[in-house]
Amino acid sequence: MKTYRSLIIDDEMLARSVIRTFLQADPSVTVVGEAGNGTEAVIKILQHRPDLIFLDIQMPELDGFEVLKEIWPHHQPFVVFTTAYDQYALRAFEVNAIDYLLKPFNEVRFHQALGRVQERLSQRTQPRIEALVNQLMSEQAAQPSGAYLRRILVKETGRMYLVKADDISYLDADGNYITLHTAQERHTIYDSLTSLETRLDPTDFVRINRSYIVNLNYIAEVETYFNGEYIVKLKTGQQLKWTRNYRDNLKAFYSKSA
Repeated sequence: MKTYRSLIIDDEMLARSVIRTFLQADPSVTVVGEAGNGTEAVIKILQHRPDLIFLDIQMPELDGFEVLKEIWPHHQPFVVFTTAYDQYALRAFEVNAIDYLLKPFNEVRFHQALGRVQERLSQRTQPRIEALVNQLMSEQAAQPSGAYLRRILVKETGRMYLVKADDISYLDADGNYITLHTAQERHTIYDSLTSLETRLDPTDFVRINRSYIVNLNYIAEVETYFNGEYIVKLKTGQQLKWTRNYRDNLKAFYSKSA
């Protein structure tokens, strides 16, 4: 039996454990290592040169696409993406015949994706990974209509789940950690506010200071403060400061109110 060497790459220990457990049912795949961030992933891919990698897209240091850009000139493994990206990205995966697992996934879905990639491995028919990476990165930069996040993946307390963007009243940042506030709960993710801002629909989400992005649908009132600043009162009861460095973004509030 032909065996293939695999590497599991995900910043969440539970996610790596789930994939490793699912792989134990298939003796044709051997796990040669794991990585918990993008930089570690590049080093281990080039060190182990696996046949197959399970690659998370949203990770600290380097995301999944950046990992592939670093390794592709030196080693080109077959890839199964694990992703929480929205449908615009999944369509791109399908067009380029790329195997992906949309989080959260179960064992049945996992083995469906594994079976497809094993067939390609046996035939050495590499999908158009490089074309996919270039396409998705250009789409992210251009932000075409309808490409904004509708759900955000949250990894906490040993589980993963999706939070609807529409349910988020505001986001606040502390370094590279962002808290998503909904009416009932708070969730923490690892990302930069500036990066996340580009992936949120600007007709709904507006940056009001260095640390806050607010969902315009949850604003009850904007009150004049002083020195060109404002106090934003949310329907959920919170009060946030809209600083003068971001006051040009007030245009979005007036447009939303019109």
